[in-house]
Amino acid sequence: MRDMTRPVHRLRAAAGEQFVQDEMAELVSQAIGPRVAHDALRLFGMNPATGAVSYGFLHSFPPALLHAQLVDSYTGDDPFSPAEIGRLPFDTGLLGGDDPSLPGHRQAARTLAAYGAGSELRLLLREGRHRPWGLLALLRTAGGRPFAQEDARCLAQLSEPLIALLKGYAAARATAIGPGARFLPPGVVLVGPDDQVRSVSPQARAWLAEIAPERGLAPPWMPAASMREIVLAARRHAMIPGAPPALACSPAAFLGRRVAVHAQCMDASGKGEVAVVLQEASGALLLPTYAAWHGLTARESEVVERLCSRETPRQIARVMQVSVHTLNTHVRNVYRKTGTSGRDDLVAALNC
Repeated sequence: MRDMTRPVHRLRAAAGEQFVQDEMAELVSQAIGPRVAHDALRLFGMNPATGAVSYGFLHSFPPALLHAQLVDSYTGDDPFSPAEIGRLPFDTGLLGGDDPSLPGHRQAARTLAAYGAGSELRLLLREGRHRPWGLLALLRTAGGRPFAQEDARCLAQLSEPLIALLKGYAAARATAIGPGARFLPPGVVLVGPDDQVRSVSPQARAWLAEIAPERGLAPPWMPAASMREIVLAARRHAMIPGAPPALACSPAAFLGRRVAVHAQCMDASGKGEVAVVLQEASGALLLPTYAAWHGLTARESEVVERLCSRETPRQIARVMQVSVHTLNTHVRNVYRKTGTSGRDDLVAALNC
């Protein structure tokens, strides 16, 4: 097997760095390229609490192919979509390789071919079996050597440093805006049955201007892809019992502030109009995602919720039915994991 020591070290050294637009994808591509050759790359970060894609980066990856693959993923024509690969006993998937018998494989291969690609190698980045942090996909153009299992085994060795890279990025506080940034009320975008935008409220226009790629943080392909994915997720939630709700919280480093985007179908069939809401991701709305990004336990998440409600330590201990000593241990763990210095700092971190 190829020695992956150098790319592992390079990725570990990059954890905690600041990235704008697609810089993270470029760095990962440069680190991996000498060991696993590829022509394009995409790296998506997920909410480990829900599995929803929250941010992403492309390097030479055609945005039009990404849009087509999103449709395949949500219509069940992609055997290695994040939802499907998460159920597999292994973390890698090959598309365009030697096994066209897999359900959906032919459609996925046709989608690749339609955009000049020959094969794709995907790696689900997860801790254990149920904490998905993201998805890495490498692309090779048509006519070249397809990816093989040896490539998959090499790529799998990079899972831990890639998760650390995504963790550091997701947990970083906003740097592009200060505490005096203007508050924006929720805004609504209405999407029609043809998945085209029908109307945009004034509040939503303010949000779209606030997070526009022209501000220098988000990748230029992001707005259209994010809208497409959240609408597809809403339709899937309406049509498939048990499908997760369409809710994504983007980290501050991605858009300059934490943004919650959620969508809901306006009819039970899931084929009609979809309302997409953009709003501040803070407080109770952010807490489940914030806890997942920082690896908080359920007990520690409850402590955060009660600390933010301004209850006294004795009140919190009594409600949680633990001793004050045990509560203080939970509190110290929360401060350590979130990198906060005290209650006020924690509350500010959840509401900045």
